[in-house]
Amino acid sequence: MLLEREGELDRLRAALRAAQEGDSSVILLAGPLGIGRTALLRELARTACAADVRVLRANAAPMERDFAFGVVRQLLDSLLSGATETERNRWARRPDRVARLMSGVDDLPTVHPPSAAAFEECLHGLRSLLADVSEHTPLLILVDDLQWADSSSLRWLARLAGQLEGLRVMLVWTLLDGDQGADPALVRQLVDATRTLRPAALSRDAVRAMILERCGVAGHEEYVRACHEVSRGNPLLLTSLLLGMEAQGHTVADEHADRVRALRPAGLRERLASHLRTRPRVVREVAVAVSAFGGQGDPALIRELAGVDEDGLGTARRALREAGLLTDAGELRFVHRVVQDAVESTLTVAERERRHAAAADLLYTNGRPTEQIADHLMATTAIGRPWATTVLRAAAATAIRQGAPERAARYLRRVLLSHRAQGHARAGLLVELATAEADFDPEACRRHVVQAIPLLATARDRAVAVLRIPPPLLGAVHSSTTELLRRAAEGLGPHAGLDGPTRELGLRLEARLRHYGHENPGELASSMERLHGLGQEPPVYSAAERELMTVLLFSATLTGRLPAAEAARTAGRILEREPVASGCANTVLPLVVATLFAAESVETVATWLSTEHRNRRRNPAGADAVLLFAERAFVLVSQSKPTLAREYVERALALPDANWREVSTIILSSVVLELRDPLLSEQVLARAGRRRPTGLALTASLRILRASVDAQRGLRAQALESLLACGRQLDVSGWRNSALFPWRPQAIGLYQRLGDSRSALRLAEEELAWARSWGAPAALGRALRLMGWLQGAQGVPLLREAVTVLRDSSFGLELARTLVLLGRQLGSGPEAEVVLREAGTLAAACGAPWLVERAEHGLGAPTEPKTAILTRSERKVITLVSRGLTNQEIADEFGVSSRAVEKHLTNCYRKLGISGRHELADTLPA
Repeated sequence: MLLEREGELDRLRAALRAAQEGDSSVILLAGPLGIGRTALLRELARTACAADVRVLRANAAPMERDFAFGVVRQLLDSLLSGATETERNRWARRPDRVARLMSGVDDLPTVHPPSAAAFEECLHGLRSLLADVSEHTPLLILVDDLQWADSSSLRWLARLAGQLEGLRVMLVWTLLDGDQGADPALVRQLVDATRTLRPAALSRDAVRAMILERCGVAGHEEYVRACHEVSRGNPLLLTSLLLGMEAQGHTVADEHADRVRALRPAGLRERLASHLRTRPRVVREVAVAVSAFGGQGDPALIRELAGVDEDGLGTARRALREAGLLTDAGELRFVHRVVQDAVESTLTVAERERRHAAAADLLYTNGRPTEQIADHLMATTAIGRPWATTVLRAAAATAIRQGAPERAARYLRRVLLSHRAQGHARAGLLVELATAEADFDPEACRRHVVQAIPLLATARDRAVAVLRIPPPLLGAVHSSTTELLRRAAEGLGPHAGLDGPTRELGLRLEARLRHYGHENPGELASSMERLHGLGQEPPVYSAAERELMTVLLFSATLTGRLPAAEAARTAGRILEREPVASGCANTVLPLVVATLFAAESVETVATWLSTEHRNRRRNPAGADAVLLFAERAFVLVSQSKPTLAREYVERALALPDANWREVSTIILSSVVLELRDPLLSEQVLARAGRRRPTGLALTASLRILRASVDAQRGLRAQALESLLACGRQLDVSGWRNSALFPWRPQAIGLYQRLGDSRSALRLAEEELAWARSWGAPAALGRALRLMGWLQGAQGVPLLREAVTVLRDSSFGLELARTLVLLGRQLGSGPEAEVVLREAGTLAAACGAPWLVERAEHGLGAPTEPKTAILTRSERKVITLVSRGLTNQEIADEFGVSSRAVEKHLTNCYRKLGISGRHELADTLPA
């Protein structure tokens, strides 16, 4: 099926009908590579055969340009193949050279042009033969790729085009834009004598239709858009993309749109490479130069690298653009990365390397950015230039500033390969490399620091190097790292004897060593003592002072031995002095945020995060991105905005595993625990499970989250046992802050539901005592609510106190839960009604429909069926689920992706307050 070619086909068919009536014509099909000229010829040939028109066809080829009358011989071969015995005998008796040409035994030279007399005789005979044939049957003569035809055939075609009178012949040939062949004057003469048709690029609707035709299903809108943008409506490129996606097993869904944009089809690369090999040398040289610069070279540099003058560059540029290989923009850039692949595939390894070396020299001589020069140096086997090391190190520094540490590391590794000497210079390179690796490969960072330490001469340099190793916040520490820190600290000596930058290093080393002992009760006690020794207003003016104070403050938060208000005040002082910068995931700064979260100073964090967003972290990447999404999710869930919080969790889940550091995972676990979304919890657990927990903090967070999921699914005894084991582990390490690790609140509810009221009450008393000492409103309000719930009607005073406390908290959902419980404990009466109405309003504002339902039930108001809160699409999905259909079957039914079905189901479970498919039956109307 030819798409959007109706106009061209109508004109061709009309010309064919006219030729049958004796009105001969010549038509040229022109356009860039892959636009569909040959497909139009095939379609026209089918039409001619159906109309009893004899079709003569020839395909010109670059290798046959020097074969005299090569195209003519193909046309005669096709004439003979369809002729009757009578016709063959009649043509064989012709007295001119055409008979010998048809028989293959002519004496015309095949490599050099024939004599003028022989040539004229041949031209006349061919014209006479066509007149004879067309008298009996109309002729359609098709020549594909006219630009590659031999000169003798071109001269005959030009003669024929001017002598069509009296014939019933239609001539159609195709010409590739940008290629005038070996005899451009003759080609131009033929072009001028014809009517030209230029097939246009396909529209997005045509792309959509082609996807449906080739794949059997309709493409999703984003997928169609990607195919259209990448192919630019070129049928060859589009077909190659679709074949490549099919070969890789990808569907035509929106989630695969980015794969379309990244695909570089091998088959198309070979096709383009074959085409490029046929082009004149000047065109090939310019294409190679464009490829070497990768779209970053200006015309002057490309001209110099290609070794051509201004006219040569203009000619080659025009030829490549007309062929559809270069964009129409001002810069010299290929239309697709596969064109660059094709150009490179035409070169040997040695040729590619020479081109990149020459490009690097040109860029350096012309003062271009170091990262552009570095990319070319990286493509050579030996950098071998006196300035290469300086350029690569400068490019690495730029890459780090741009948030591309992996690229920086590649540059620095290349420098190390050419820098074999052991000494201070190599040590500096190793430290630079470790700095780049800290963002994405902490273990490699540690190894390179270890290699650098023996090569560094001073204690100060060694301290600087060791501090490049990113602190594994709340995770296990490699023993060698602790030893390196300890030796570096000993090398500097006591703080009292240090000043200036050396004192800063000493404070930072102390901070790291203290944090690495955070699972040791003795180290925590020592940190508490150090914190108290700094007074009521500890110094937080320098970066090192803030780092040390962060660690000491978090140690105090873990133990719960510092009031929340005091912890929040000091943490706020640290945060307001901390400059906004990226790379927070590789510092101890997240511990400040965790302290503020535990102390419920959410607004302080929200303000700081919004400042970050405005300034430096609009587009975070790597571990920084996961951390930032986790922090924002916690702020939003604390502000009773669960829907927005869930979006940030999902954004974090979309990022690679390597970016999930311990502290980010702990914060995300706290968020989904508060959301009470089993499916989202399972996703976080699955993601965290891909990396073995290396510290108590992450292990405890994940066990608490797993217990919550188990409890929601009816595995209460199992969940309780896991929580109690987790609590014992935390107690052994001296971690008693229930705001960070809320195992006790969950265990209290499970004890009570399993019928062990005594144990529930004992644990609730412990939780309430801790919450009163900690003093954070939500933690205290929750503890009061649990105690009030256990005491039944006698617990109303505790619930009233909880409501009063929670009104000073931003955790609106906790207040709504407490109001519902208080209203139901009050029974009937005006006060209960007021409380329950407030609870319903607040729960609705917090996006908690299950809590709204409980409030309405307490009021005795009739409630709508649970499914009434679902959208029409969501109700359709759960109806199909109730019939036993899988997610993929439902996706096929609706013509959407399975991911879209999963999102619908997640929303359904959240709105209905259930944990999964197995509970849907109880919520559906009979």
